[in-house]
Parts: sequence; C-alpha cells; structure tokens
Amino acid sequence: MKRCALATAVSLALILGAAAPGQAQGAFKVPFAFQAGGKKLPAGDYTAAKGADGGLVLRQESTGREIPVPLLERIAKPVPPPGEPRLVFDEVGDFAPSYTEYVTVYILSEVWFPGEDGYRTHLTKGAHKTKTVPGGAAKK
Repeated sequence: MKRCALATAVSLALILGAAAPGQAQGAFKVPFAFQAGGKKLPAGDYTAAKGADGGLVLRQESTGREIPVPLLERIAKPVPPPGEPRLVFDEVGDFAPSYTEYVTVYILSEVWFPGEDGYRTHLTKGAHKTKTVPGGAAKK
C-alpha cells in the first residue's frame, strides 16, 4: 500500500512539475555571436527556459553551460500571440577594441514563448535594428 501511495505521489509531482509555468522553453540555432546576461557567447545551439526563480536561463548545448539572464520587465503578448518561441536581438554597431574597424554586436533583448507574455532582457536606447531567431518546438 505504501508503494502505491509513493508511486501516486511521485506521478502527481511529475505531472504538476511538467505543467508548471516555469517549464516553458524553446530550442534555438543562433547563427551569430551575441551577448546575453553580461556574457559574450558564440554562435550555436541554445535552449532558453524559465528558471526556478522566475528568471531566464540560456543553455549552450555544445558545452552544457547555463547562463542566467536578468529580466528588466515582462512584455504584454501581441495579438495573435506567437505560435513558436523566438529570441529577439538588438543589432548595434560598435568599434573594435583597436578603434580601427566597425563591428556589429548582437544583444539578446527579448525572449518569447508561445502563448505567453514576453521577457525583456535588454533595452537599447540608441539607434539599432532588431533581428529575430525563431525557435523549435516549445515545451510547457
């Protein structure tokens, strides 16, 4: 009887955990180097997910490294809401350390999961363009 109760409790915890709002995520193939959470990251495969503390975490798939991404604010979802996860980057120009060449820098500014309000992670006040990277299948 105890085993049955334990199995039921574990199953219920797994079901509730899978349905928890902190479980939304998306897989992304970012084709350029970028900045997020104060870190410079290479192009590659990443997973964005809601962290346990309500923040966001980027996971670099090739290394398993997890990068916490601070949030500035939530953004009301558009109508219609996005059907797939997406990352939005601010594309800005900057001078290389030598000040002899102008380079493009991509900064993660928004993260969106299907059917949810978005997350603003960075705000660029100067002139910039935006670049969107769509994600793969999302989990909720």
